[in-house]
Amino acid sequence: MAVKKTAGEKSVKGSKPAKSATVAKPVAKPGAKPGAKPGAKPGAKPVAKKAPQSMPYELGKWAHVYTRAPGERRYWLVKSEPDVFSFDDLLAAPNQTTGWDSVRNTGARNFLRDGMKLGDLVFYYHSNAEPSAIVGIGEVVREGYPDPTAFDPTHDYYDPASVPETPTWFMVDVRAVEKLPNPVTLPVLKATPALAEIALLKVSRLSVVPITATEWEMVKAMGA
Repeated sequence: MAVKKTAGEKSVKGSKPAKSATVAKPVAKPGAKPGAKPGAKPGAKPVAKKAPQSMPYELGKWAHVYTRAPGERRYWLVKSEPDVFSFDDLLAAPNQTTGWDSVRNTGARNFLRDGMKLGDLVFYYHSNAEPSAIVGIGEVVREGYPDPTAFDPTHDYYDPASVPETPTWFMVDVRAVEKLPNPVTLPVLKATPALAEIALLKVSRLSVVPITATEWEMVKAMGA
């Protein structure tokens, strides 16, 4: 799945490349050992790689996202270009479920790896569309696990620096819940003062963002 955003952020469903202006990481030359840096001399030993670390969440701007009361449900928004993987594609998928793979931004990765929990709900947003809009609702049915597309040299979003022993990139599984009767378009979101702080507008470069409970109820009502 792809999203129109700044270089360095890639998104999910890497079955075909994103049509947005993203920058792919260099792919290792054929025959390069896993973990070797692109351009490394033949026979050079791979550089040992540490597991990815994140700032202590209580110190970051998204600290509130990573703490919750027992049993509390959280809300999110995920983006996909409709011609890459639409909400209708999700509805047609086996068990109406897909793996949200190929995200290559550390902030979005942290939300997938550490923020999203089983049973959390997500708005499904069609990006780079005419118009871009929130079109459906999904549910997290599997919590963060290593993204295998990063290990696949044939994949568009292969990352030779990420290895199974110390994976860099993570994904979740999302299942369709319902299609919104009335898509909530980006112009409508921008024109709603009560949604001025919604993360979709404040950090538009990210393909995965948190949504507050108040924002969730408001947007859901707009789409009913």
